[in-house]
Amino acid sequence: MLLLTALFLFLFWLANHYVFGELQNITPPADVHVDTRTFAGAFLMGLAMFATLFLGVVLAVFLTLGAVSGDAERGLLQPLVVRPIGRSTLLLSRFLGAAGVCVAYVLVVYFGAMTITGVAGHWWPDVIVWPGLELAGGVIIVIALSLLGSIFLSSTANGIAVFMLFGGGLVAGLLGSIGHALNSHAIKHASTIAAWALPFEALYQDALRMITESASGLTGFLLQLGPFGGAYVHGWPIRVWAVVYLVGVGALALWAFSRKDL
Repeated sequence: MLLLTALFLFLFWLANHYVFGELQNITPPADVHVDTRTFAGAFLMGLAMFATLFLGVVLAVFLTLGAVSGDAERGLLQPLVVRPIGRSTLLLSRFLGAAGVCVAYVLVVYFGAMTITGVAGHWWPDVIVWPGLELAGGVIIVIALSLLGSIFLSSTANGIAVFMLFGGGLVAGLLGSIGHALNSHAIKHASTIAAWALPFEALYQDALRMITESASGLTGFLLQLGPFGGAYVHGWPIRVWAVVYLVGVGALALWAFSRKDL
């Protein structure tokens, strides 16, 4: 995982080096008022945020995919759930351990990528810290879903299911961008439902929105077209819902684990 992350950051630095190196040679038409540096920086940073979320989810899934069923099949779980540990303590410990590792990883990669773009292109996001926290929050929700799935599914099946949910959420967000560009009410409505059903996608969208919060005019419009553009489900309502969603998934996981026959 460390090697993969180092390779990504190197390739990301290489992309920034060449993009911003050629930026001075790109001149939009006189009647097209686009801030090329903002557009390039936001697009590259959006790409880095997508990669950061993806790598964080990969780490989260591998840390939790066999947390219950996998260890139970290998006979490792049964000795741990008796006194004095107990099932709820075990599950909460797995969650907190995975969340701590993944949050630290996501924040390091996010700020590393942001620093690369800032130094190479002299462009910084409008909001610095909060987008990284929302990416970390999205990964925490995936951890909770993976732990819940590990109670009912085998390790392989749970990993596949979580990645399918993750991919479905990202596709729904992309369709939302297309729906807003085409002004299709049906596509926008379906995308909104998916974002609330899978709030890690909504947090990712909101994080993208905040890095170009002050962009306006044609530059802002082009950035919102995506795929690394603005959010259509954002703000405090979705953040509060993400917390409620996380608590609900956690409570369901604790209840299901307490009734599982090991």
